[in-house]
Amino acid sequence: MQETFILPLLWHLLGLVLTLFTFSFLYKDNPFYKFAEHLVVGVSAGYFVVLLFWTSLKPKLIDTVFYNFSNEWFYILPGLLGIMMWFRFSRKLAWVSRYPIAVYIGIGSGLAIPLNMQNFVNRQLSATMIPVGFGSATEFWNIFIVAGVICGVIYFFFSKEHKGLFGGLAKIGIWVLMVGFGASFGFTVMARISLFVNRISFLKDVIEIFFGSV
Repeated sequence: MQETFILPLLWHLLGLVLTLFTFSFLYKDNPFYKFAEHLVVGVSAGYFVVLLFWTSLKPKLIDTVFYNFSNEWFYILPGLLGIMMWFRFSRKLAWVSRYPIAVYIGIGSGLAIPLNMQNFVNRQLSATMIPVGFGSATEFWNIFIVAGVICGVIYFFFSKEHKGLFGGLAKIGIWVLMVGFGASFGFTVMARISLFVNRISFLKDVIEIFFGSV
């Protein structure tokens, strides 16, 4: 019973110490911050190695190749490519690792480019094809959306000099982009502030556990 009570306290104390070590970077770079940083990187790397082994390598390669080789023989090919990646550590045979890297980049590009076109280009074009007019408030505000998209695209049209009406539309496009970047930055800052507030709340709770009410 006592061990059950002490163990959570030790974990809370460890969290308190590591949080203070991390915040010490606000003063200057120091060994305490480096220790916390290296610990996070090391634990994260070890965790993901074990996770990938049990969720990908073992069920999709080891079990498939050694227990169902007759039906799923082609799974050995990515295993061989993975082994070839290790030749990167050899000076004489480092060139062997270029082939799996090329396959990985080629397949990754082939998958990522269509997905990005679908998610970021096609959907944006579809979202811009909206009814505009003065019949309702929604249609009225849609005018600004369509105009903002057009002006933003004009800003990146560099084959024509930005002068006159074209230059004015390009300047409006700059403002539209800045509003978009500012909103994205604001959301990012809000997320970081939320994490910071959560960490401060954790410190307060742990200090209350060990030293009483604050």
